[in-house]
Amino acid sequence: MANAKIIEKKQEEVKELAEKIKNAKLVLLTDYRGINVADVTKLRNSLRKVNGEYLVIKNNITKRAFEECKIEGLEEFLNGPTAVIIGNEDYLEPAKAIYEYTKSNDFYKIKVGVIEGKVTSSEEIITLAKLPSREVLLAKLAGSLLGNVTKLAIALNEVAKTKNEN
Repeated sequence: MANAKIIEKKQEEVKELAEKIKNAKLVLLTDYRGINVADVTKLRNSLRKVNGEYLVIKNNITKRAFEECKIEGLEEFLNGPTAVIIGNEDYLEPAKAIYEYTKSNDFYKIKVGVIEGKVTSSEEIITLAKLPSREVLLAKLAGSLLGNVTKLAIALNEVAKTKNEN
């Protein structure tokens, strides 16, 4: 029978992970076969920049944490080496960081994701990650609005000139 201290330690790990999952905007399960420590360090650093976290936790503990959060349908993805990526403030930027990493590393795969408590397929995560950032979208919107305002100002100026000539 397992030692009581070991069981207590594992229960604490489940509780900590469940708390992180409850507070997260994004949780990704990824397959990290075939990557080395230097690559993982780069990935962790890029995730830290976007307030993300990279965790390697036993699948059984991860499974129990999801059960505690009442998130179902992930059991089939909790096999083999699985890393847990948690995005605390935003779901788009950590997804982008992981997607960029998968493009340069053939072995690293997104298995499944959870966005604000909803299970999301890897295809949906990749589609989201391909979207431009919020800042880029706002800049495009501002540019198109500014262009239209400029055209209106020129048109009004021309109307004023023709009225002054008459």
